[in-house]
Amino acid sequence: MIDKAGDWAWGRCAHDDYVGYIRANALGPVQTPTHRVTAPLALVFANPDIKAPVTRALPIGARVAGVSEDNFLRVDEGYIHARHVAPLDMVEPDPVTVAERLIGAPYRWGGRGGEGVDCSGLIQRALELAGIAAPRDSDMQRDQLGEALAQDTPLRRGDLIFFPGHVGLMLDAERMLHANAFWMSTVIEPLEDVVARLKPTHTQPITARKRMTR
Repeated sequence: MIDKAGDWAWGRCAHDDYVGYIRANALGPVQTPTHRVTAPLALVFANPDIKAPVTRALPIGARVAGVSEDNFLRVDEGYIHARHVAPLDMVEPDPVTVAERLIGAPYRWGGRGGEGVDCSGLIQRALELAGIAAPRDSDMQRDQLGEALAQDTPLRRGDLIFFPGHVGLMLDAERMLHANAFWMSTVIEPLEDVVARLKPTHTQPITARKRMTR
């Protein structure tokens, strides 16, 4: 937290330096996280029982401090099923597989999961769970992530495709996975369809093609 005025606090995210406001009453003591949510949405149960009342839901990527108890992780607010979390140091082998979990999630500008996700939020979350730090916005991701590909280099799974104000992740050589306002959802569609939609208003629909290197 950098500043506080009334009910609001101004600060930055520790993991990507993104700045913004948050309600001051949402802040509390800093805990050392032990696990990360890996499911699109993880329910927190009042008791270690999937039939127990749900106290809240946590989005993919949320970090929690907890203790494992049988099939659950006990956290301050209740219990999360073990299948929905993983140790913080566990790295997913494929960011595309992470992104696929959010297919169908509604498009929400500024979202990173939970109630919705935007294009760069999807990329940031997918890379984060694969152990790759990424900035928040698509222009920052274009400038800082991966290596540029020549125009004649065939695309493959995991390549990043950048457009004016947008980014997507290739599922394979022809199809792209992206959260977008056209469909208001996270979808898979042919890259050529996305390019065709942009051609009437953009002379250069694709601004960069990047390949991730660890």
